[in-house]
Amino acid sequence: MARFDVYANPVAAERKHTPYFVDVQNDHIDALTTRVVIPLRRECVFGPQARLLNPLLSVGDDSVVLDTAALGAVPTSELRRAVGSLRESRLVVQEALDTLFGSF
Repeated sequence: MARFDVYANPVAAERKHTPYFVDVQNDHIDALTTRVVIPLRRECVFGPQARLLNPLLSVGDDSVVLDTAALGAVPTSELRRAVGSLRESRLVVQEALDTLFGSF
């Protein structure tokens, strides 16, 4: 598992509105049984976006919103194989995290 990898939401019933999670945990902390992830929600169901907190991103053909304030831990066993990566958007994701935690 690697930081900024994207995984399908392990809860099938939620995939309609939240198809993915992005892993934002430091790669050096890999002994834990959980990973810190941020939900990626479909733009059409998200509602108003805060400028820096909720950037619009692309995963394949899907436009998704980074729901930064809803980050949480998911058991590693629930995150099967990566379906994509947001490494090219890492600065945008980091800016959203900095906005949430006040490190800007």
